[in-house]
Amino acid sequence: MKVTVLIENTRLADRDDLRAENGLSLYIQRDGMQILFDIGVTEAFGRNAERLGIDIQEVDMVVVSHHHFDHGGGLAYFLETNQKAKVYLRRWNAGNCYFRAFGIINKLVGLDRMLFQKHADRFVFVDAFTEIAPDVFILVEIGNPYPQPRGNRYLFVRDGDAYRLDSFEHELVMVVREKEGLVVFTGCSHRGILNMVAAVSGQFDGLSIKAVFGGFHLIGLPILNRMAGSKGEVESISIILVAVPQPRTRFTFTWHGQQLALDVPPTYLHWREAEHSSTLSWPRS
Repeated sequence: MKVTVLIENTRLADRDDLRAENGLSLYIQRDGMQILFDIGVTEAFGRNAERLGIDIQEVDMVVVSHHHFDHGGGLAYFLETNQKAKVYLRRWNAGNCYFRAFGIINKLVGLDRMLFQKHADRFVFVDAFTEIAPDVFILVEIGNPYPQPRGNRYLFVRDGDAYRLDSFEHELVMVVREKEGLVVFTGCSHRGILNMVAAVSGQFDGLSIKAVFGGFHLIGLPILNRMAGSKGEVESISIILVAVPQPRTRFTFTWHGQQLALDVPPTYLHWREAEHSSTLSWPRS
């Protein structure tokens, strides 16, 4: 399996021709199949794909991790460019999604729902554990044995004139089963990376997790480039992940302006900062 990052908030220092944006899109090649996991904010993922020699028209399927525009904003471009691929995502009949902060910021961050009507034949809404292709699965049942990320406190669903905290029942996990173990794909992990990994381990009892790709949503307010939890809280994630059955697992996650990598089993996290990243501010423990 080969995974290519089409868009995220960073780019290679020697590839000024590639665009970056605060979104995510991963291009996955496996056994002759081409999958997009998330699809960025704009058409930039497609422009990058073209420069990387990837033909978006030949993509076989798309999986959208959750109903936020930074992971599904590029759908309109994709659906016009690719005429065949189905788009898999959770069903979400509640109100649209908003980011709210400081009593003055009230920003719509949900998907363009008109696309569901305009391209009704292209969408597949998943409500249960489903194998969407040979050894490629969508998992939707995610429990809460561990706390969800603190950054979720700024994310709401609007019902009429009222707002309520988003429960993120519109979030899913994609799992690819390989001979050496499971490869897990998350979008933002709003449900909590520990909860998602636990759900995968429970669903695939006895199989080890080979790798995890995606976000951990450890950011608080992106505009302040500030972590939502303390270093100790983040380090505790590493300690718990050590207990996950694994041959050698690599967890990678990103947020605006910062990229970290975690090799498990460590005692604590090993931090790597991208060359262009800014200093991150941590709240006190």
